[in-house]
Amino acid sequence: MTNRVIIMGAAGKDFHVFNTIYRNDPTTVVIAFTATQIPGIEGRRYPPALAGPQYPDGIPIEPEEAIEELIRQHDVDLVVFAYSDVSYEYLNEKQRLVESAGARFETAPTQAVMLPSSKPVVAVCAVRTGCGKSQTSRWVAGMLKAMGHRVGIVRHPMPYGDLARQAIQRFATIEDLTAQDCTIEEMEEYEPHIRNGMVVWAGVDYERILRAAEQEADVILWDGGNNDTPFFRPDLHITLVDPHRPGHEMSYYPGRENLAMADVVLFGKMDTADGENVARVEEAVRKANPDAAVVYADSPVTAADPTVIQGARVLCVEDGPTLTHGGMQYGAAVIAARRHGASAIIDPRPWAVGTIAETFDTYPDIGPLLPAMGYGDRQMRDLEQTINTCDCDVVVIGTPIDLGRIVTIDKPHTRVTYEISWRSGARMEELLGAMMSR
Repeated sequence: MTNRVIIMGAAGKDFHVFNTIYRNDPTTVVIAFTATQIPGIEGRRYPPALAGPQYPDGIPIEPEEAIEELIRQHDVDLVVFAYSDVSYEYLNEKQRLVESAGARFETAPTQAVMLPSSKPVVAVCAVRTGCGKSQTSRWVAGMLKAMGHRVGIVRHPMPYGDLARQAIQRFATIEDLTAQDCTIEEMEEYEPHIRNGMVVWAGVDYERILRAAEQEADVILWDGGNNDTPFFRPDLHITLVDPHRPGHEMSYYPGRENLAMADVVLFGKMDTADGENVARVEEAVRKANPDAAVVYADSPVTAADPTVIQGARVLCVEDGPTLTHGGMQYGAAVIAARRHGASAIIDPRPWAVGTIAETFDTYPDIGPLLPAMGYGDRQMRDLEQTINTCDCDVVVIGTPIDLGRIVTIDKPHTRVTYEISWRSGARMEELLGAMMSR
C-alpha cells in the first residue's frame, strides 16, 4: 500500500527531508509541502527537476493553514513536521490538529537525514534563533583557516525564489549575492563569510551541495539556521546556548536535540549576561549533556560611529528572524543604543507600512524595534519606507550586513557589528585541532 504523506515546513529542512527520505521511495507519495514562518513561500511547486521521476508535475507547496483540508481531501496517512524553532507546546498543538484530522504525526528524523562526508565536518548549531551562530561560525572558520585548512562553509537553506535555479548555490564574491537575487536574510548570513575570504554554499539539494563543496575544501563547516539540527554528520558538533533566555534550551524544538547531541556547548553573550541566568543554563546543560566540553565567550558589540547615538532619539533595526520566530526583544542595536547614551528608543510601529506592518501584526511581541525583514523586493521597499518616515534622529543598524548598501536611508545612521571572543572554559582551537588530527 502507498503511504500518503504531507511534509510541514518553511522552505528548508522540509525539502531536505523529502530529498533524503522520500524522493526515491516507491512506497510513499508526498501529496504536498506546507509552508509557514517565511512570508510568500507558499503557492509555488517543488519542481520536477528536484522532485524526481515519481513526480513529473512536481509537488505543490500549500499554506500551512490548509493542512486539515489537505489531510481529509487526499486521505493522508502521515504528516511529518520539518521546521524549527518552535516551542514543544506549539509542536503538541500541531500534533493534536493533525491527529484530529485523521493522520499520524511525526517529527522529521534527525540522524537519518545527516549525510556522511568524506571530509571532516564541524557543525555550528543552537538551542534558539539569535544565540550567536553567525559570529561563532565566522570565529571557527577563521581558526580553521589559520591552521592552514581550506574551509567550505555550507549554510542552512534559505531557498525563497526559483527552487530549480537554487538547487546548488556557490557564493565567492559580493557580486554573486546580487546575481543570485539574494534576500536580506540570505545576505546577512553569506556576506560576512565572503568578506572574510570564504566560499559559501547553500541551496536545496544538500547531497549535491556537499559533494561540490568537498571538491574545494579540506573541512566542511555546517553553518546552521534557526535552532535546526545539522544536515551533515558532524565530527565536532557545537551547540550555542543563550544565557539571556534561560529555560529555552530545554523548551524549544529541535534545539533540545542539538543540546543533547553536542560535543561542545558554547555560552555566548557572557559580557552582557546575568549571573543567575548563566547558572540556570549551566544546570540545564549538566543534566542534558554532562560530557560536553563547555566554552564561555563574550559577544562584544561595536558601533561604527557611537558619537551620533549620544543624546539622540534612535530607531533600532535588528536582525529580522531573531525578533520574529526567535522571540528576542532586543539585539545588538539596542545594546549599543543604551551603552552610548541614546535619549530614547523610538517605536517604529506608527510608521510601519505594507509587509512590515503585517510583520508586527503577526508578531505583536516584537516591541519598539524594527526587524530587518527583506524577503523580496517589495518587503525591502517597505522596510526602506518605514525607516525613512519614522520620526527619529538616528538609525542604529544591528543587522549582520551593511543595510545602508541594500536600502537608501535618508537620515544619519550607524552600523553595529558583533563578533565573539573566548572568555573561559575549553579552548576552541584545541577542540578543533584534536578533531582535525583524528
